[in-house]
Amino acid sequence: MYDSIIVGAGTAGLTASIYLRRASKKVLVLEANSYGGAIINTLSIENYPGLYKVSGYDYATKLYNQAKDLGSEIKFEKVINIKDGEEKEVITDKNTYKTKTIILATGSENRKLGLSNEDELVGKGVSYCATCDGAFYKEKVVAVCGGGSAALEDAIYLSDIVNKVYLIHRRSEFRAEQALVDTLHEKTNVEYVLNSNVTKLNSEDKLKSIEVTDKDGNVKTIEVDGLFIAVGRIPENQNFASIINLDESGYVIADEDCNTNVPGIFVAGDNRVKELRQLVTAASDGAVAATQVVKYISKK
Repeated sequence: MYDSIIVGAGTAGLTASIYLRRASKKVLVLEANSYGGAIINTLSIENYPGLYKVSGYDYATKLYNQAKDLGSEIKFEKVINIKDGEEKEVITDKNTYKTKTIILATGSENRKLGLSNEDELVGKGVSYCATCDGAFYKEKVVAVCGGGSAALEDAIYLSDIVNKVYLIHRRSEFRAEQALVDTLHEKTNVEYVLNSNVTKLNSEDKLKSIEVTDKDGNVKTIEVDGLFIAVGRIPENQNFASIINLDESGYVIADEDCNTNVPGIFVAGDNRVKELRQLVTAASDGAVAATQVVKYISKK
């Protein structure tokens, strides 16, 4: 029997495990993929208080090792269901675990464009991670689709590697931080394709070109070697929808203390309803959720 099982080993989940271990609680962290979450693929983190500049991989690895050194048990298993009760259950693809409390820190996954051959072309010209795959496109031509901070970060990163970057955005203005917008405008090899959507991927064995449709319905073909998609993320809460209240976008509804509608089940990180989703808010959620777990257990 665990005091708490944390679903997800990103910033929120690992922070929660650190706080719980410091409170001498028995903790299990379950992660379906790799520790660190999406931040592990980020080239450089420059807005986390106290960390002047660090790679996403180094940051995530230090956080993971800190949790392990404090005694957090971490297993790489996919959680497929949870059950409420006096003794709660977390069911994975390998085991069933009993626990007093649960913290859902599942984060989110890449949002896709929904084009017919998109999945088939992943690794063959289509990517969701510029820092992972950008080096494969040295001195080539690529496109980035999106208008948020992640898309502009990708475009900036790629502009230093490739010959040309097309930045395709469905609106005329960007939702990204102004500092990123300013940096991108300094790049001479970036061409903006605004008020437009990628509507078709042309390929043979790999991506050859993309078709872009503007708001007036005009279609043009752009020859590219690669397309980097950065159009947001989807919260990974589907497996808990029958138990936990979600909003229309699939995010967990919770109060500021990370309490869900089910006593003893908490949420932390990018998978919950909130205004700002950053490393610092994920860490904050993890600390808050862990504190609420300790309070909940003490009342039992």
